Amino acid sequence: MNKLLMLLLTIFLSMPSYGFSLLKDSACNIYEKINPAIVAVDTQLENGISCGTGCIISDDGTILTSAHILEDGKNITVTMSNGQDYKAKILKLYGEKKDIALLKISVPFKLKTIKMGDSSKIKVGETVLAIGNPFGFNGTLTKGIISRIDYSANRIQTDAVINPGSSGGPLLNSKGEIIGINQAIYNPDNNISNIGIGFATPVNLIKEFIQDEI
Repeated sequence: MNKLLMLLLTIFLSMPSYGFSLLKDSACNIYEKINPAIVAVDTQLENGISCGTGCIISDDGTILTSAHILEDGKNITVTMSNGQDYKAKILKLYGEKKDIALLKISVPFKLKTIKMGDSSKIKVGETVLAIGNPFGFNGTLTKGIISRIDYSANRIQTDAVINPGSSGGPLLNSKGEIIGINQAIYNPDNNISNIGIGFATPVNLIKEFIQDEI
C-alpha cells in the first residue's frame, strides 16, 4: 500500500513541471508561427513619425492596424519581420471609437497570415499573448491574462504589457488566433510607468467592418 501511494505521489508531483513546459513551448511555437505575419507601421507626420504595429490578414498584402497611427500622416512604410520595407496605401479607415484601418502592400509572392479567432468565447483569466513594436523594438512578445471584459465599451482589458508602438498589434489566444487588436494603455502618469492596464478592440467587432474588404 505504501509503495502504491509513493508511486501516485511521484506521478502527481511530476505533472506541474510537465504542464509548465507545455505552456512555455506553446508561447515559443506561437511566436515563431505568428511573428512573420506581424509588421511595423511607420507614418510620416509634419512633426515626426507615428509608429505602430499591423497584422497581415491576407496573403496578397492586406494589413489590419489602428486608424490613429495613420491619421494626418503621409508616406506609410511597412516593415516585415525580416526587415524588408514596403510602401503601403490605405484601403479603409474606421476612425472614432472603432480605431481600425486596413492597409495594402504589393508583393510578388504570398505572405504569411494570421488567423482571426472568436472574441465571444473569451473569459477573464484566460492566458493571452501580445506581439508588437513598442518604442521601436520590433517583434516584442509579452504574455498576460484577460483582466476584464468591458462589454458596454467593446474592449478587452489585459495585463499583457502594451506600450507606445504596440497599437494595431494582435492580442492572441492560446491557439495563436487574434481575439483583439491592441489599441491603448491606461496612462495616468504620461508614460512614466506602465501599470499593466491595456485595452484591445474585440476581433468580432472588427470582422463586422472589414468582411467586405478581404
